[in-house]
Amino acid sequence: MSDIFLLSATRELVHDYYKEFEADPDIFMDMEQFQPYRYDPQKVDTYYDAKIDRPDRRVFYIMQGSTAVGELLLKNIDLDAGFCELSIHLKNDTVKNRGFGTQAEKLALQYAFEILGLQTVFADCVQKNARSQHVLEKVGFLPIKEDDRFKYYRFDRENWSK
Repeated sequence: MSDIFLLSATRELVHDYYKEFEADPDIFMDMEQFQPYRYDPQKVDTYYDAKIDRPDRRVFYIMQGSTAVGELLLKNIDLDAGFCELSIHLKNDTVKNRGFGTQAEKLALQYAFEILGLQTVFADCVQKNARSQHVLEKVGFLPIKEDDRFKYYRFDRENWSK
């Protein structure tokens, strides 16, 4: 398994990532909403301008060498309440089942607890995304509830060990 690292988003990285991105049908509960992804530079610029530089989020790219293999967000960061939400997407099937998500989630937890000083990181995934559930649980996220669409998780700082 190759080591990976997290790199803060730049416009160039966002474009590089989305040029090879493929939508994952496992994240759609309603397959009528699923559409294959098509790279559109203008839409990527709009995404970057609207989402990347917000005080309540940190956007990272999961890097293997010089290649962005995934996108990881810590979002809805509330420093006063001490929590945030984790979101992760790998760019396509060629980078799945290689341990990148597991490594990236551990690095994100380290950042959330040691750099941001948060107490809890939440995550969720659609019910049918067994791969994401497996990775969250392997890293140490605990399921806290579920509904007909999502399974919800939390990881508390007190359970963190490097």
